[in-house]
Amino acid sequence: MEENLRVDRFEQLPSALEFGSEIEPRNVPAVFEGCIIDWKAFTKWNPRSGGLNHLQEEVGSSVVEVMRSRSAPVFYGDIRSHERIPLPFSAFVELCKRRLQGLVDTVGGCLESYDHGSPTSEIEQCFSGEVSPQIYLAQVPIMNAENEGSIQLVRLREDIQVPQILEPKALASINLWMNNAQSRSSTHYDPYHNLLCVVAGCKEVVLWPPSASPLLYPKPIYGEASNHSSVALKVPDFSIHPRASRLGEISQKVVLHAGDALFIPEGWFHQVNSDDLTIAVNFWWRSDVISNMPEHMDAYYLRRILRRTKYCIKVLQYLFVDVVYMAEDKSYDLELKFVNKDFENTEQNQMTMLNQLKPQALQGLYELISVVHERINRSDQNKSVQTTSTNHPISKEDCKNAAVADLYHLQDDPVARIIWGFEPLILCDVLLAMVHKFPRTLEALIIHSLSPVGAEVLTRRFDEMDKQLTEDDRNEFYQLFYGVFDDQFAAMDAILNGKESFASQGWLNLCRVASLEVRQTDRALRNVLDQYLGINLDWCKSMVG
Repeated sequence: MEENLRVDRFEQLPSALEFGSEIEPRNVPAVFEGCIIDWKAFTKWNPRSGGLNHLQEEVGSSVVEVMRSRSAPVFYGDIRSHERIPLPFSAFVELCKRRLQGLVDTVGGCLESYDHGSPTSEIEQCFSGEVSPQIYLAQVPIMNAENEGSIQLVRLREDIQVPQILEPKALASINLWMNNAQSRSSTHYDPYHNLLCVVAGCKEVVLWPPSASPLLYPKPIYGEASNHSSVALKVPDFSIHPRASRLGEISQKVVLHAGDALFIPEGWFHQVNSDDLTIAVNFWWRSDVISNMPEHMDAYYLRRILRRTKYCIKVLQYLFVDVVYMAEDKSYDLELKFVNKDFENTEQNQMTMLNQLKPQALQGLYELISVVHERINRSDQNKSVQTTSTNHPISKEDCKNAAVADLYHLQDDPVARIIWGFEPLILCDVLLAMVHKFPRTLEALIIHSLSPVGAEVLTRRFDEMDKQLTEDDRNEFYQLFYGVFDDQFAAMDAILNGKESFASQGWLNLCRVASLEVRQTDRALRNVLDQYLGINLDWCKSMVG
């Protein structure tokens, strides 16, 4: 590790002037020991002296989202790897009480007694009878400058105070983090400066500078987890990520005890390991670089960035070339057992709900059902032709050309066109009608008939719908929508994979041209794309031929 990137340690908090002029501009992490011991929260939230009861009394009735990971104790940022579950804060605190009581019973010691009461049924109801699930209360807002309506724990603001070094800053948010068992975050960076303050417990933070990006294999920038590393640091596979073998040479570990705070500059990769029961508060604010960057300067800074490679002119050309869409040469074995099961309901039961739809929604619903069934039946016939015909079988190239037409173009995809024609709330009604009356067709739509452009259109409509629905209606809609699927994660994956495939096409075209024109002996552009943007030209070349 270069000496100028070493983490600084301060035994007392500097002044706001010193922090803003000498520490923050260096963009190097810094530890401030014991800087929040004067907070009311430092004593009031202490789990070993009744702090959990205090939290329950203050905000126990609030409903928060807890993160449940498929890979616990590691909590990955990719939303395929976890689910967020609404839970009363009082129920989460109850889990923490049980965990703490178990620890004390194991090692011995004194602990204020806790009253284990009604939240038990809420826990078992939310987690299918599991009494002690491992969950993580991550990034629950105490303050949010952009969305004041989303603040669930605003009453806790009274127990904390903004550290003096941040008083001149325009804070983006203040968040609460709690875990009821040992946990580990995936390695990621944030687009904000961050001051992480440990109120109770202990955290170990492993840090890497932004220049370590090539070793951490950041995920592609067009994905929803683009700020996360692809490397599983606990058991890295160096055959897949060979550069990761050098990560230990430039990592720094910082241990934060209760009362300590860590400044993590924007862009620094970090992994946070938390003890059995920790409570932390973090402050996010935009750096001066981002805050003071006028929009009209974007083109200038882009040119400066691109000049770092000698292929800047080529890159600019690639970015504005018409996109050439490629389909992966695969055949899919669709299971069509469900094709006509939706119509097993009686006509009377169907008409009861369908008559409540507006004419536009009813017409669109039947168009959507018709197109999905037609597409499924056509796929089934194509499979039959390929299997039975000996004279003129459908070639792989024919299938590829037929698939390309409606994968990425709205005008060529009837499913995407229909979805795009709905207003957000009309689409909500249509999908709920499918949930109740045509669940198997909805499953066929999402799992088998949703092209990349269809996934992009659907998620855009979902975003618009979210803004128009209340929180309760929004939660109910998604619970009903995903509840149709035998495998909810398969449905989420189908939507997210399609959306990422749509987003990646611009980059795929960039890679296609680059793979044809960049000399094998000159690796500059290849290295930049691979190490910093998560784009591997060799892989892309195999994709586009």
